Amino acid sequence: MDTTAGQADRPLTEADKREGFIRATGGFARAEQRWAERAARGMTDAELAEALSFELGIFGGSGGPDRLSLTYQGAGLKIWISWKTHNHVTMMPTFVGRTTVAMARLVYGIEDPADAQLALF
Repeated sequence: MDTTAGQADRPLTEADKREGFIRATGGFARAEQRWAERAARGMTDAELAEALSFELGIFGGSGGPDRLSLTYQGAGLKIWISWKTHNHVTMMPTFVGRTTVAMARLVYGIEDPADAQLALF
């Protein structure tokens, strides 16, 4: 049975990716507060990867009519985002590993205290 029948094949925009990322990493209670605390103190890449793994959990997802379809898992820091039902086994993740860490820095404003360049500003 084709579960994608009738779904628009719509390309992801940068805004879609950002929205999907926030939904995937902000689903647990008090996530917004934890991200604000993390941004206030800064985090190394290893610390941020651990925080992302916690927020993503073991495995999850969401979707619905006219909503982004999400699948995510803490192992490998993988997030799949699309406008149609997808197969996370055959589809490449939208974010994985270092790209997930980089997106978290961008979205949540988390600086790396170990980055010597930050001391220049």
